[in-house]
Amino acid sequence: MTVTVRFAPSPTGHIHIGNTRTALFNWLYAKKLNGRFILRFDDTDAERSRQEYADGIARDLAWLGIEPDQTVAQSGRFEHYGAAAEKLKAAGLLYPCYETPEELERRRKIRLSRRLPPVYGREALKLTDAEKSALEAEGRRPHWRFLLPNFADDPFVTSRTEVHWDDVVRGPQTVDLASMSDPVLIRADGTYLYTLPSVVDDIDLGVTHVIRGDDHVTNTGAQIALFRALGAEPPAFGHHNLLTTVSGEGLSKRTGALSVASLRDAGIEPMAVASLAVLIGTSENVTAASSMEELATLFDPTSTSKSAARFDPAELSGLSRHLIQVMPFDDVQDRLAALGIAGDDAEAFWLAVRGNLESVAEAADWWSIVRAKPAQDAVLSEEDRIFVHEAGKLLPQEPWDAETWRVWTATVKAETGRKGRGLFMPLRIALTGREQGPELAGLLPLLGREETLARLS
Repeated sequence: MTVTVRFAPSPTGHIHIGNTRTALFNWLYAKKLNGRFILRFDDTDAERSRQEYADGIARDLAWLGIEPDQTVAQSGRFEHYGAAAEKLKAAGLLYPCYETPEELERRRKIRLSRRLPPVYGREALKLTDAEKSALEAEGRRPHWRFLLPNFADDPFVTSRTEVHWDDVVRGPQTVDLASMSDPVLIRADGTYLYTLPSVVDDIDLGVTHVIRGDDHVTNTGAQIALFRALGAEPPAFGHHNLLTTVSGEGLSKRTGALSVASLRDAGIEPMAVASLAVLIGTSENVTAASSMEELATLFDPTSTSKSAARFDPAELSGLSRHLIQVMPFDDVQDRLAALGIAGDDAEAFWLAVRGNLESVAEAADWWSIVRAKPAQDAVLSEEDRIFVHEAGKLLPQEPWDAETWRVWTATVKAETGRKGRGLFMPLRIALTGREQGPELAGLLPLLGREETLARLS
């Protein structure tokens, strides 16, 4: 059996780091087992779904290194859902209900006042055809509920009905179907809720493992029952813990909190996002994996905690910075070329500046400083101007290499008596226009003697 997983976002906004966690858990699980990854857009909500969001989600996943083996949109599969619904209706497992939200809320409160669980009492099953016709004559349209198999003979006399599964993430799990209401599968306007299309798609697409957030744990019992009602063996289920903001709030794609697009635009490295999204909230140390292959070796779904994990953007920045500081030139060459950084000096330049970058894009600023002119971020005092002018007279002759800076500054120190910050800072400002930056030992050969002398003068 080929392991087949799916990531099923609704294209109603930008995916955030929490959605990304689910996508990565599925992708890495399939990668470790040589399986298949399906990207399924749950776009049955025609009013809120947008193609631009679907395109953005695909782009975000590609940025992270996730390339689907198959892409499916639910909006093109309504006939399959309709056929499944008719099959359930014919079996007496999908029944019409006419209660308004207000009526349902009133019944819920009554049950609570009687110390009964607030589950739907299946009153609609008692309606006669005449009563249904009368309700429809009033203008009411039914919503449709799936009859859970939590009774022996009488649907109004439920009994404890346990559904068990060995969760890929959480281990053995049990849900009692008698503790929940019959789920609504079709709204009164004829549109489908999540459950029916999802189960039908999982059956048709051969999904073997459903890995998702643990907010779906209680849904799993009803979904397993629905798989069996449609004559299919349920897939394996796994439920990972959720991510929150540092303050403990839930993530929402509608607010754009920690969206993948915003992290990409901020210059965060994709493997930093992937590493933190996968390893946070597990027993693994959070480290910056350099590739998906490396991250797959660290990924173990069973090591995931059952409590929510707080996602700290500051930690993300640290991982991203580490990846940049050790990134080989070959891995970043194309990105540098897109920034205009190319030629014989490009590799030496990258090795000189990468240790001081927060993002690869910042390299363009330093390329301009080296190739054009110093920045204007710092100003020399008159005393320091005289000092750097004298230092220029002590510049060694070319050729220059990584030792030139040490040799030159040792000579300047001996001749002027300056040392420490008083020696190095004026030279840095004169050469780069900034008080902080890459080691000048690496930049000096890139500047060359003529340009260095011009800046010191």
